[in-house]
Amino acid sequence: MSNPFVQIVEPLDPKQPLKKFFNLSKLEDVRYTCLPFSIRILLEAAIRNCDEFLVKKGDVENILNWKVMQHENVEVPFKPARVILQDFTGVPAVVDFAAMRDAVKKLGGDPEKINPICPADLVIDHSIQVDFNRQSDSLQKNQDLEFERNKERFEFLKWGSQAFKNLRIIPPGSGIIHQVNLEYLARVVMDQDGYYYPDSVVGTDSHTTMIDGLGVLGWGVGGIEAEAVMLGQPISMVLPEVVGYKLVGNPQPLVTSTDIVLTITKHLRQVGVVGKFVEFFGPGVAQLSIADRATIANMCPEYGATAAYFPVDDISIGYLIQTGRDKEKVMCTKRYLEAVGMLRDFKNSSQDPDFTQVVELDLHTVVPCCSGPKRPQDKVAVSDMKKDFETCLGAKQGFKGFQVAPDRHNSIVKFNFEGCDFELAHGSVVIAAITSCTNTSNPSVMLGAGLLAKKAVEAGLTVKPYIKTSLSPGSGVVTYYLRESGVMGYLSQLGFDVVGYGCMTCIGNSGPLPESVVEAITQGDLVAVGVLSGNRNFEGRVHPNTRANYLASPPLVIAYAIAGTIRIDFEKEPLGINSSGKKIFLKDIWPTRDEIQAVERQFVIPGMFKEVYEKIETVNKAWNALDAPSDKLYTWNPKSTYIKSPPFFDGLTLALQTPKTIEDAYVLLSFGDSVTTDHISPAGNIARNSPAARYLTSRGLTPREFNSYGSRRGNDAVMARGTFANIRLVNKFIDKQGPQTIHFPSGEILDVFDAAERYKQAGHPLIVLAGKEYGAGSSRDWAAKGPFLLGVKAVLAESYERIHRSNLVGMGVIPLQYLPGEDAGTLGLTGRERYTIIIPEKLKPQMNVQIKLDTGRNFNAIMRFDTDVELTYFHNGGILNYMIRKMAS
Repeated sequence: MSNPFVQIVEPLDPKQPLKKFFNLSKLEDVRYTCLPFSIRILLEAAIRNCDEFLVKKGDVENILNWKVMQHENVEVPFKPARVILQDFTGVPAVVDFAAMRDAVKKLGGDPEKINPICPADLVIDHSIQVDFNRQSDSLQKNQDLEFERNKERFEFLKWGSQAFKNLRIIPPGSGIIHQVNLEYLARVVMDQDGYYYPDSVVGTDSHTTMIDGLGVLGWGVGGIEAEAVMLGQPISMVLPEVVGYKLVGNPQPLVTSTDIVLTITKHLRQVGVVGKFVEFFGPGVAQLSIADRATIANMCPEYGATAAYFPVDDISIGYLIQTGRDKEKVMCTKRYLEAVGMLRDFKNSSQDPDFTQVVELDLHTVVPCCSGPKRPQDKVAVSDMKKDFETCLGAKQGFKGFQVAPDRHNSIVKFNFEGCDFELAHGSVVIAAITSCTNTSNPSVMLGAGLLAKKAVEAGLTVKPYIKTSLSPGSGVVTYYLRESGVMGYLSQLGFDVVGYGCMTCIGNSGPLPESVVEAITQGDLVAVGVLSGNRNFEGRVHPNTRANYLASPPLVIAYAIAGTIRIDFEKEPLGINSSGKKIFLKDIWPTRDEIQAVERQFVIPGMFKEVYEKIETVNKAWNALDAPSDKLYTWNPKSTYIKSPPFFDGLTLALQTPKTIEDAYVLLSFGDSVTTDHISPAGNIARNSPAARYLTSRGLTPREFNSYGSRRGNDAVMARGTFANIRLVNKFIDKQGPQTIHFPSGEILDVFDAAERYKQAGHPLIVLAGKEYGAGSSRDWAAKGPFLLGVKAVLAESYERIHRSNLVGMGVIPLQYLPGEDAGTLGLTGRERYTIIIPEKLKPQMNVQIKLDTGRNFNAIMRFDTDVELTYFHNGGILNYMIRKMAS
């Protein structure tokens, strides 16, 4: 059918062919001008990619009634323009693709149909660890060790880049995925196949939302869903509610973008935005740089929204030029956005869309703050940090409590480090990391940290040598402007040498602490502290020995490192005393906003972006030297402990299997609220007494060779054993933290994997009980794949984080949700019952299903398949099975 929205644009160069674009603003309808900008992008993509969408809707103008469509649960097919992946989630995706090729071939299809049809960029940023720090050659040593540990994984990824079209690998040492996307990969407007259209992206990392700060609509999805998108399957979604977040006022002089995002995170968690879009508007947005906006958008998963969108404005256009993008293409981008009514002026209130709900923040009310000690949404003003930590010490065990006896609050443990005597106490800082794309992408906070370091060194301040300090920038551009502006040397003098270009401490790749420090922490059972400029601080994530972890801006990371403790009131107590006996306070060395902006204007220039990124794919000599096979089908090595053909497609046939009632299931685990994907599938160190460690030992590996769970996501045997293996796991069946549960038939307390194996051998299905926000945190698909392999058929929770629910659907695990007002407590569930979940023959989205207990009690729950497409995946046993059958037939 002819599309009424297609327009032709004359190219700038008469030698170029005419370009087309889809223009919803042609209707000149007030309903279009009231649409949130994020919804305009979704509808444009649906119309451009799917003529059937227009036919189904009938009257084309009806698409503008987005709230009606939302109310009627109309499914919109959304095909993102691009997909991005990082290596922890990218390796299992490529493993799945390789196994899917094998499965399609077995079913008589063409295996090369399993191939990305949209651009997919995989950035290797999750493998490097802080093994070395405070040395001039720390960077090279860490990178060498990264290659030594991960050579097999990297060879496999290089095979993937050759075997699959449209898959580009950004080698290790290049930077962090989201910062590379912001500074280099993002287009804002696509120019492809004769069309202009808005850039959009989904990524296998929850912080993909960072790109929303530049005006590119993007969000995180599980690896399973991303694989389907790469194979051409649209994301079927009901148009979301859009919360308008109005920013007014100007930030105070001492406030950073980190303080703003931590404030917004706490606010929006209280508002409740899970499953919704947040779109920023108001005159305050014009006061924020793109780096500031990207910081706010980056932490979208922490406040629970699907996307955190800043429409494109002139500041966005200026950023494209500043970061070295082609000026002619940038001007084409601007003209296209003007033509389709998508260029925003935040000071013009007549452009404000009609939102589902509006909330407001006066930027002038934001104060310097941190978040912790266990969750990103638990914001604490810096002025209250000492008092808050001391309250947490004695409070009941929980998100804001450590339950330390009052007579132990001032315990001190003496220890020796490198021949000198030191003391540790509750609140002592042992890790201080400037890390994560959340903040290292922002020149203002990075240069602020550098200028603070300069003033600290000049004032005679130092950082105690046992504190593990590190600087891991999100791209080489950061090192470039820190060096050119003259602050790099001062950062190094305080111990903040560059240790690598990757996520590092933010994802738990913090490396080992000195043995004497660990012994002191253990001896005194101390609540030691990590301070990091990251985006997550869940228990057990940053380091096993830091029970309290605080998110802070890069300048505050340095300040707390100098202080050596979180138990300090910066307004009343000095950071330290220099060799002359002078007390130095934080206010004495904190740089002014004018100082920072002057340095930024001088040293953050387009030339450095061009120089770094024009050689990004070829600069790593070790990567270039890797030899990878060129076959289209992967030859699996049975001896490998990194790469293994997964069992997901074993026995798959073209015929569908009718879903069956789950009968007499045991409860494997019973949880409270806020169980994260870090709890379900940890990414960090493999404990020496764990099932995964026993497996690797049986394969001839020593503990030094274990690497991390994240690095072994290409091997299902390791990852199944690593499921629910977090040392901070709290299972209601057990009276202490740890990765164990009760095997009810025998009454034995076993490691979770061992219990699941017993149930599986006896033919017993399993379920998991949980509270609110089940699956919060990272987008990792192994948090769904792992339970699937353990034999978990369903999860019954009070609520789910969006990505994890989608991942469960993708693996064919049923996400069940208690009816409103009900939970395990109101229903009297102990988890010791056996559960029969009735699966009717005819299913519909979000229908109620009956659950029968062996006690004779029955109740209903909502089956959280939210769309007809998700039900189709369920009937196929998961999204990947669906895609294999589709490709094979």
